[in-house]
Amino acid sequence: MTLSTHILDTTSGRPAAGVAVRLERGADVIAEAKTDGDGRIRWDFELAAGTYRLVFDTGGYLGPDAFFPEAAVSFRVVDSEAHLHVPLLLGPYTYTTYRGS
Repeated sequence: MTLSTHILDTTSGRPAAGVAVRLERGADVIAEAKTDGDGRIRWDFELAAGTYRLVFDTGGYLGPDAFFPEAAVSFRVVDSEAHLHVPLLLGPYTYTTYRGS
């Protein structure tokens, strides 16, 4: 399966580059990466069925006064063969996510 994310900065209307993101399952960190110049990360490895969490270091991107120093998004893998895309729309006082394609 593949897992991807894309972060858009809703204030600037541009991709959020250089944001650190962790993929976790329970207390285990599965992977870590930073968004590229287009605000994207793509992982290509097997994830067993279960619940995972993407933790976005929004404070590192927005600065020390960020209202949300991190954004954690939990999601469930049901079909380990499917591609999952979990985008994040980020502003200084808000974030939104959804299942993308």
